[in-house]
Amino acid sequence: MLFEFANVLVFMILGFAFVGVNLLIGRFLRPANPQARKLSTYECGEPASGSAWVNFNIRFYIVALIFIIFEVEIAFVFPVATAFRGWVDSGQGMFAFAEIFIFIAILFIGLVYAWVKGDLEWVKKVKA
Repeated sequence: MLFEFANVLVFMILGFAFVGVNLLIGRFLRPANPQARKLSTYECGEPASGSAWVNFNIRFYIVALIFIIFEVEIAFVFPVATAFRGWVDSGQGMFAFAEIFIFIAILFIGLVYAWVKGDLEWVKKVKA
């Protein structure tokens, strides 16, 4: 039993040693030529301008979170789709279909809710 743990320990030591040796080799082989231009903040090829404390529109984050939520939930449908043939063969096809239909309906209701709330629009209209 302890021999299996020893194997894990040896592989962990070898892994850390491999990373450390590669970092050490890289430190000796790379050129060291620090300049003020190289040490400045990089902004997609443009010169840095202004402060880093800029207020971003929260819409970017809301749309990204909505996308991630729906993407992850749709990823749950894939295993059901791959196992659906087996459920049909065993006589549980309608039950599985009803479950996945309810799941998709809940996703659709969530999408409609986000759409009606206005979270999917980049520019939110101000109600007067």
